[in-house]
Amino acid sequence: MFGWKGKVLFVNLSTQKTEETTLDPKIAKDYIGGRGLGIYYLNKLLDPTCDPLSSENLLVMATGPLTGTGAPTGARYMVMTKSPLTGAITCSNSGGFFPTELKRSGYDAIVFEGKSDKPVYLWIENGKAELRSAVHLWGKDTHKTTDMLLSETDKKARVACIGPAGERGVLFASIMNDRHRAAGRSGVGAVMGSKNLKAVVVKGKDRIVFADEERFKSFNKDVLNRFMEGVKKAPLGLTTNGTAGVVMATQNFGVLPTKNWQQGTFDGWENIDGERLTKDFLVKNSACFGCPIGCGRKTKVEETGFAGEGEGPEYETIYAMGSNCMIDNLAAITKANYLCNELGMDTITMGATIACAMELVERGYLSEDEVGRSLNWGDDQALVELIRKTGLREGFGDRLAEGSYKMASHYDHPELSMVSKKQEFPGYEPRGAQAMGLAYATSPIGGSHMRGDPAYFELFGVPEPVDPHQWQGKARLTKSIQDLSAIIDSAGLCIFFAVRNLTDQTLKHRPEGILEYLNSATGADYTLDELMQAGERIITAERLFLSKAGFSRKDDSLPERLTNDPMPVGPAKGLVCHLQEMLNEYYKEQNWTEDGLPTQDRLNELDLG
Repeated sequence: MFGWKGKVLFVNLSTQKTEETTLDPKIAKDYIGGRGLGIYYLNKLLDPTCDPLSSENLLVMATGPLTGTGAPTGARYMVMTKSPLTGAITCSNSGGFFPTELKRSGYDAIVFEGKSDKPVYLWIENGKAELRSAVHLWGKDTHKTTDMLLSETDKKARVACIGPAGERGVLFASIMNDRHRAAGRSGVGAVMGSKNLKAVVVKGKDRIVFADEERFKSFNKDVLNRFMEGVKKAPLGLTTNGTAGVVMATQNFGVLPTKNWQQGTFDGWENIDGERLTKDFLVKNSACFGCPIGCGRKTKVEETGFAGEGEGPEYETIYAMGSNCMIDNLAAITKANYLCNELGMDTITMGATIACAMELVERGYLSEDEVGRSLNWGDDQALVELIRKTGLREGFGDRLAEGSYKMASHYDHPELSMVSKKQEFPGYEPRGAQAMGLAYATSPIGGSHMRGDPAYFELFGVPEPVDPHQWQGKARLTKSIQDLSAIIDSAGLCIFFAVRNLTDQTLKHRPEGILEYLNSATGADYTLDELMQAGERIITAERLFLSKAGFSRKDDSLPERLTNDPMPVGPAKGLVCHLQEMLNEYYKEQNWTEDGLPTQDRLNELDLG
């Protein structure tokens, strides 16, 4: 095969055996790779009603056909499983250098089954896989684990591992690769921990073979030139301030979630903006394999009480631990981010859960005695302390480790949890960005902007501007960006580069650039319609899994705070999110029933019947 490696590794942790299988070329074309391969194997092999933390659950790590090819931002892999946080599927995405090394080690995907009796890690070197003891690594943070594994395998290898949070079953534990990059959402690290799988270490030199290498290189050169022209036109973009620069934009639109989503503007926003991060803490930029953007931030904090160094924080971390908690101390937020990376936890759910706890305390539903300390809005010391306790499940951290929905439900006030499908939202307020509300509610993994992000259109005008306050017409927009995102995730590309540079604006959301990349790399000869249908197939396959797991329209929801309570202040003042009106049209666009279930005709059309 071209582009794809053509092999999938099955690892049975219960029997400690590995088996290499051939990837069916039809399945590769129909599902592309990455996210598509993940949902294919979950639908084929997993009971959707299983306990996510049981040995029955599967964990799939999958690259795309463009991963490691040199296509700009082609450095992604997906982790897919059934989520312990939500009960839905996961599509947890990460970049860095691990995904390329995984691809070069010889496999398009790894499927983990069962549970090991004792902690183990998987070591793959040039297509040879073996399970090794990880007893000596259990309890170590992600940085120490990475260092120890590199010393006992190969210093040029790449590591993806869990920290104490994954070992202890924190429901939003992440998998960290290359020390600072996270497959962060939905508790993939907890599933890895439940299987006693501490890490995956890969080293490979297997060359990726192209169907038409000259065609690929010629197109790639043209895309890079267009990208650099775009950087010149937008000198203060991702390369300069990283994703942290989004703070100013969301504040200006009145959609920066603040005080557990009670409002959309934050008076202290300038203290946590990207320019402040660049000025006070940036050491240098950091980029994933083959990426010309370099949006990552190598940072260092010297402030007493918050000193440390690492990478980040990203915008979503800054919102969740900053404005959402009314904290304007960027040193504390950055330190909190370091801790989450070392312990192995999702920064979005962590910050949002602490914000929810702050509101529970403010309203008298949760006592400070139970928390074990004061917990007021803006308390940066509490932020750092509670993150440590959560990662180790100590004291009140054991409650926080369940996520905001289970925590708020324990105190009989689930309405204070800002979630969809029990997963906390990223940092875009849907009362002022209507399509974002629909995207959150219909995301297969719960609250997420990475499985379809209309904010590009509503807030940033990319590739074309739309009115963020208007809800009419947003169903078609949301569906099309979700389809495009499924293609991007499956191809192994990053959403940042792909949305900006690989979409023909005259055809709106049809990915002609990705089509050229895929065809020159794989020789699959996709037509544009076939590629778009592959995106639709992946979305509907995920919906099929959800329907079998018991999800339906009732779960495509938003908190009443966002649909009933008008925004109190700012540019979006007086607005609510019109979710139900958008849902009706969205289901029609998808050819699903009024209850949000795929029709038999739709399943047959996409060869899912």
